[in-house]
Amino acid sequence: MSIRRPDSLGGKAAIVGIGATEFSKNSGRSELRLAVEAVSAALDDAGLTPADVDGLVTFTMDTSPEITVAQAAGIGELSFFSRVHYGGGAACATVQQAALAVASGVADVVVCYRAFNERSGRRFGSGVQRREPTAEGAALGWNLPSGLLTPASWVAMAAQRYLYAYGLDPEVFGHVAVADRRHAARNPAAYFFEKPITLADHAASRWIVEPLRLLDCCQETDGGQALVVTSVERARDLPRPPAVVVAAAQGAGRSQEQMTSFYRDGLTGLPETAVVARQLWRSSGLGPADIDVAILYDHFTPFVLMQLEEFGFCGPGEGGAFVAADALPLNTHGGQLGEAYLHGMNGIAEAVRQLRSTSVNQVAGAARSLVTAGTGVPTSGLILGVDG
Repeated sequence: MSIRRPDSLGGKAAIVGIGATEFSKNSGRSELRLAVEAVSAALDDAGLTPADVDGLVTFTMDTSPEITVAQAAGIGELSFFSRVHYGGGAACATVQQAALAVASGVADVVVCYRAFNERSGRRFGSGVQRREPTAEGAALGWNLPSGLLTPASWVAMAAQRYLYAYGLDPEVFGHVAVADRRHAARNPAAYFFEKPITLADHAASRWIVEPLRLLDCCQETDGGQALVVTSVERARDLPRPPAVVVAAAQGAGRSQEQMTSFYRDGLTGLPETAVVARQLWRSSGLGPADIDVAILYDHFTPFVLMQLEEFGFCGPGEGGAFVAADALPLNTHGGQLGEAYLHGMNGIAEAVRQLRSTSVNQVAGAARSLVTAGTGVPTSGLILGVDG
């Protein structure tokens, strides 16, 4: 793998199972139970059993260790277990880790999972409460005394600069919120099912941190999501059409911090996303015109526009107009703004549904899906495709 040349991972592994709990504001059960429910559902979907699993991947932030999930889910011996750092930036990298294990023969069937009570338990939106003395904490320490205590406040810095640089108004962010909620309104699994919004609703929502309004910020969710990864050859013998990993990448930019990279040369883009984009396009041989549906990480609307620009779907400052023109099917499950905030794992599941032709907002003939993970942090991305 290299940021300077194509890699050879594509076409060797596939997602063959997806499973989730319900998405709620109060699950009423432990995060471990949510994880096990999601893992069991994903294995059922794949037509596999716990005995088939020999690998597990999750986030460093997850409270349910791999060995504990294995024990509770009835999984036996493990030959591979891995965790990925940087919050939501880990989402697509969990699949990359699983695909690498499968492609190299380290494991045969790997389950990626994420489960939390992010509404009824710890709420990320409440901001920094305390930090252990680490290098990451020191980086945050430059900004916390100025009142930059929450993810919304960190993103607002970049969003304000973006608007100023391109002569735009905050309403431009509303196009993402409206598109997500339009799709969520038709998705029975979404928290905002049957609750679309308009640009006027967006403009009327209260300020959180200017220029971000309430409807620019993702919701907080309790739930779990799991994905099953195995070889393409084995996938062909399973009951569901496989979503082949065409390309997978991670990326961190120069002067990278977690959400507070304010000392870069500019604040109007996402350099970490650019690293991922270059590697995905380079390794797959594809480009923006080849993508049928995009599932872009939408914890905050401004970063969706910047992702579109970094991936080359439109020019700098043109993301809002691109979304308004409905030029690309975007977040057809409703995204984290509309369906659920599961650190992007539910977005990967939607990309799989699109390739299976089972999405509630199905894109006709969808053969390639782009998926991204959390932005503003070291991040990751996937291109998934149909087999053959």
